[in-house]
Amino acid sequence: MSTTTARDGAVIEVESIGTGPGLVVVHGGAVSAKDYRRFARALADRFTVHLFNRRGRPGAADLPAAGYTVQVDIDDIGAVLAHTRSTRLFGHSVGGFIALRAAMVLPVERLALYDAAVLVDGLFPTDYLDDFEAAVRAQRYPQAMAIVGRGLRSVGRASDLPMGVQVLLGRLFLRTPIGKEWLKTIHTVPAEAREAANYGGSADLYSGVDAEVLLASGSRSPGYYAPTNEKLAAAIGKAQAIRIPNAGHDGPNIGRPAFVQPIADFLA
Repeated sequence: MSTTTARDGAVIEVESIGTGPGLVVVHGGAVSAKDYRRFARALADRFTVHLFNRRGRPGAADLPAAGYTVQVDIDDIGAVLAHTRSTRLFGHSVGGFIALRAAMVLPVERLALYDAAVLVDGLFPTDYLDDFEAAVRAQRYPQAMAIVGRGLRSVGRASDLPMGVQVLLGRLFLRTPIGKEWLKTIHTVPAEAREAANYGGSADLYSGVDAEVLLASGSRSPGYYAPTNEKLAAAIGKAQAIRIPNAGHDGPNIGRPAFVQPIADFLA
């Protein structure tokens, strides 16, 4: 474990796994860096993978008093890239949105995104956000989980179950070890989702990205990721869109070889 200092003086802890060129991982929402250790270990024979917690997670600095903006994450990513001398970046889910924004202003040569929460032409759902924010503020966490799962269709066929059933499933999930970890980060999710929505628009907003970009989605991921990636690939000069067979939204967290291989090949 090493440390670096963010622009505002906050300390960032960086966990590095493997040998080879540096790769910085930007984790998704409601999770933390440790959820990507399996992914990092799968890449460790080809890259030095650098994991860090974004603000508000256990072991990370608190969010600024003024509240969350994507610029906070971009500044932190810049500090980690400089500290590790890395030019490769991987982002997942809302971390993919953050990584793409970062690549517009930071020295990133290769950028791999998986199920990136980039809002393009209204493809990404946002109509759940008001209810989700209200549930989190009220600490009604099983309801919040049901609302976001239903809104983003992130739980597969369970997204079609009656809301009462989904709330019950959410309550049971939050009693599990994974659910208890989810509770530690849920307070960070509404602001990140709202910030991603604030940057929604045309894919041409990202035409200035100069890095080589891989836009990956899973064949089992929600259906809006693939068309979003196609639009982004058409707008970004050096980008390609792929779908990874038999992969869901949690592909990086599971880290199966068939998932990791196309990402490793691109990053190499």
